Amino acid sequence: MPLPPAKTEREHLHTRSIDFQGFHRADGLFDIEGHMTDVKSYGFANDYRGQIEAGEALHDMWLRVTLDEDLIVRDIEAVTDKGPYELCPAVTPNFKRMIGKRVAAGWRRAVRENLGGVEGCTHLDEMLVAMGTVAFQTLYPFLVKRNRDRPRTGRPPLLNACHVFSSEGEVAKKQWPEFYTGPKEPAPGKKDRQ
Repeated sequence: MPLPPAKTEREHLHTRSIDFQGFHRADGLFDIEGHMTDVKSYGFANDYRGQIEAGEALHDMWLRVTLDEDLIVRDIEAVTDKGPYELCPAVTPNFKRMIGKRVAAGWRRAVRENLGGVEGCTHLDEMLVAMGTVAFQTLYPFLVKRNRDRPRTGRPPLLNACHVFSSEGEVAKKQWPEFYTGPKEPAPGKKDRQ
């Protein structure tokens, strides 16, 4: 179900489009690719590029993260095809700093520590953070298959990660009963006494 209609008349000014795709490579690794554009509905002057026309991309940026089955970054490519400043593409080599990092808890912090502030690009950094969940969605079937016959040890990583995976909820009760913390059902044949 889409959003309800807007409650007042409005003028469209800006569109950011982000597209993510996940791939399984012939060499067994995985590529997660992202493409982001920012487009204005009006033309405007830009010191670096001259006039940027309505519908022309102000930002046009790409990322490719190559991962192994353990979600370790094996390579990364960042490209800025269009930006509002001549210096925008100069920061893309810094993204190689993420090689060897693992997409897991702390991914956002790792991006911030390696590419935050003047060491990165706000737009590429945001895209890289979001690619963490895209990576998980891409690799999930492979991880399930790989771990199917392994005994489960420790707390499930998804437990309490969102509303659905609450330790008090039905999903935890069914998938991870040993970690379920919700209301206990009375034993069969016994009724609550009041």
